[in-house]
Formats: sequence, C-alpha cells, structure tokens
Amino acid sequence: MGDRKQARDEEFQSFMTGRWPRLMRTAFLLTGEQHAAEDLVQSTLEQVYVNWRRVGSADDPEAYVRRVMINAHARRHRRRLKEFLAPRDDSGLAHEVPDTGDRIAQADDRSALLKALAQLPARQREAVVLRYWEDLTETQAAEAMGCSVGTVKSNAAKGIAKLRAVEGLAETVTQGGRK
Repeated sequence: MGDRKQARDEEFQSFMTGRWPRLMRTAFLLTGEQHAAEDLVQSTLEQVYVNWRRVGSADDPEAYVRRVMINAHARRHRRRLKEFLAPRDDSGLAHEVPDTGDRIAQADDRSALLKALAQLPARQREAVVLRYWEDLTETQAAEAMGCSVGTVKSNAAKGIAKLRAVEGLAETVTQGGRK
C-alpha cells in the first residue's frame, strides 16, 4: 500500500515539476499579478493532488489541470465581481521579458500589452490567453473554459478587438516588424 502511494506521489511530483513554468505563465496571464498567479497554481495543484489517481489516469492530464485552474480563477473572479484581479500598479507586470531584440522596448511593449489584457473582462481574457498565448485550438479552449466553441470564438474576437482599440498598443505591434 505504501509503495503505491509513494509511486503516485512521485508521479505527481514529476508532473508538477515538468508543468510548473507553463502553469505559472498561464496563471500570470489570467491574474495579471505574480503573487496571485502563484496562489492560483498552488491551489490548483492542491486540488489536483487530492484527486491525482483520477487526474493521472485521464487521457490528457495537462488539459484536466488547466480546466481546474480556469475554474478556480473563475470562482475567485465571481467572488470579487467588483474587484477584478488586475494589478493596482506596474509592480507585477514586467516579470516575463522576451529573449531577443531590444529588451527595453520589448519590456515596454509587453507591459503595455499586459496592462491592456488586465482590462478585459474575465471570459475574454481567458479566451485570449488560451487561444493566443497557450496556442490551444478553439475546441481545447472551449473544454478548458467549460463552454461552447462559439463562445470561445466570440470572447476571443471581442477581446482581440478591445486590445486593438487600445491607443498606442497597435502601433507597438506594427512598428519595426516587432510582434
């Protein structure tokens, strides 16, 4: 009995260690704050650990965990309907810096994009993050969000339209071939 529990614990630890950076990135993009992202990933992994036998035997454990994280984020957002989980200042926004090119300009562009992303409603933000940062298909994003493909398409389109309407943001994307 103890050997099975130890094997399950090792399997969970291996999964968690391998997925931690990607889970943190997704959580950061959803919450907009480093500490909130850490809390979200930690609470998600706590839930997953309790149910690891079921999660580990799922067809796609990573998709299962992503769905748990999206649900946890949605629950937090519903509890704080008036206070969206967006940073109050710039302190948590510049943690990820791209690897190539002019680092200062890229950090500024990334900061502007993250600020704009933080202004989107939760469902639009989730759709944009899952479709364009996580590079999930519409079907995978719909499964992660617990909604229809049409809802993902609609929320992603509205979110992208709002991001394009942010003054100065569209110019940074098109200047000098930067993305």
